[in-house]
Amino acid sequence: MSHSLLYLSRADVESIGLGMPEIIGALDRMFAEKGRGGVEMPPKPGIHPGPDSFLHAMPAWIPSLRSAGLKWVSAYPDNPKRGLPYVAGLVVLNDPDSGLPLAVMDATWITAQRTGAASALAARYLARPESSSLGIVACGVQGRSHLEAFAAVFDLERVSVYDIAPGVAERFAEEMASIVGVPIEVVNGVRPAVESHDLVVSSVPILKDPDPVIEAGWLDQGAFAAAVDFDSAWSSAALHEIDRLVTDDVAQMAYYRDLGYFGGTPSPHADLGDIVADAAPGRTDPLQRTMAMHLGLAADDMATAILLYRAAIDRGIGTTLEL
Repeated sequence: MSHSLLYLSRADVESIGLGMPEIIGALDRMFAEKGRGGVEMPPKPGIHPGPDSFLHAMPAWIPSLRSAGLKWVSAYPDNPKRGLPYVAGLVVLNDPDSGLPLAVMDATWITAQRTGAASALAARYLARPESSSLGIVACGVQGRSHLEAFAAVFDLERVSVYDIAPGVAERFAEEMASIVGVPIEVVNGVRPAVESHDLVVSSVPILKDPDPVIEAGWLDQGAFAAAVDFDSAWSSAALHEIDRLVTDDVAQMAYYRDLGYFGGTPSPHADLGDIVADAAPGRTDPLQRTMAMHLGLAADDMATAILLYRAAIDRGIGTTLEL
């Protein structure tokens, strides 16, 4: 008996036009189910062919979304110097009833968008609702997706951005201001991108032995930060000022700690799934410094990929391949 699957290229995935609010909504549903113990997602195994480089296998099963599959993803910090993306990969979706593959799709756009969506979802529970200013440290792919995601959750009035590479922040500001409809100021250092902001996002390359650029005292009382880069941007002293540190999966953070990461990072106070499921509190005081230090979960990818797959089927997007 023959079987076919749907192949979605990066262009196909982007052409579907899946909106950030839809992704945030899917992740909200997934994290609530995860907090109730309904999501199956083992720690991601990986190989490490080069320094600070990795390839990870990320499987997950989300019963309520009927989404099962795997992301095979790589991250190579030196790739941008070669004109290649830092992060790349493929998502394979499987039929949860038969196990047969339903689709293979490029994971580059998925990874960027679901990461921003997960941080914005965490901010919904951990940031002050009236937050209106955002500082961004590093203006790459994640800076873009996070600005789009935070603009979908908060009424932003002011955005400050910084990047170590000349010209990158200026191009970012020019491109993104019209997309989110918010003035974007390019600042001349990390500190002014952190201080005096309600929301802060850092997304420098992830390193096992980092050289942090964010110091204690820079994050305002009452502010929320999304550390998309593990603890690579934040000094240990700055992290110990955080009143409520949340991660997307406590068990996987422990797994990474055993691998040598998070040496100067305190233990998380809660898992985001527990907060979304009302099993643990989020922000409990307006003056708390709060942070989401997410690892990036396979369940994020599967929650997003199933939306893309269904939209592609409905609209006839993609290429059918015979197995």
